Amino acid sequence: MIIPCIDLMDGKVVQLVQGREKALEAEGPLEMLERFRAFPQIQVIDLDAAMGRGSNGEIVRLLASRAVVRAGGGVRSVERARDLVEQGAHRIIVGTAAFHSDGINREFLEALAAAAGRERLIVALDSKGGRIVVKGWRSATNLEAEQVLKQLEPYCSGFLCTYVDKEGMLQGTDLEWFRRLRAATGLELTAAGGITTLEEIRELTRLGIHAALGMAIYTGRLDLSALAGMTA
Repeated sequence: MIIPCIDLMDGKVVQLVQGREKALEAEGPLEMLERFRAFPQIQVIDLDAAMGRGSNGEIVRLLASRAVVRAGGGVRSVERARDLVEQGAHRIIVGTAAFHSDGINREFLEALAAAAGRERLIVALDSKGGRIVVKGWRSATNLEAEQVLKQLEPYCSGFLCTYVDKEGMLQGTDLEWFRRLRAATGLELTAAGGITTLEEIRELTRLGIHAALGMAIYTGRLDLSALAGMTA
């Protein structure tokens, strides 16, 4: 499955490079949703909520009323997850709060799964330099994604795995890393970060891994009609 991404900041659709530098602003959220209407799911990340400086909740609600949305950004409490469910999110993405500095935050994940349902939860595993990074990719843990997948399985129904080293740079992704992840878990995997070519998407599909796409479609590097044809 190909999953277009809508990242929200200050009420606008944006794309960041390495999670920091704003590279572009796109059309409005509803205009982008219309462009993505051929795809079965949309990923929506509230960057303001993730950065602790506000919320785009009403936009998330509007998008979720018109499409099947997996949503994330700032899920640091059970209440925040419940807010996203109330806003209409089909599935919830949790990242930083899933980890302590020295391991998995099992207590939080247990509470989250109990409140929102394990089947709704996707754990984000963002990797840079081989280590899981948190707090907007600014802080590295001592954990490797391959090591923790099995430990996280009881709390979620899938993983969003971002290859941060190439995220937003249109330089390709690390297919070998995704092959290792695929071998480490039987749960759903979604790949993100640097995916730039149809060949990469075809290989991910062959591996049984979804592809979440951002910069490559916003810049026109990947053609939406061609991608829609792959989805059909």
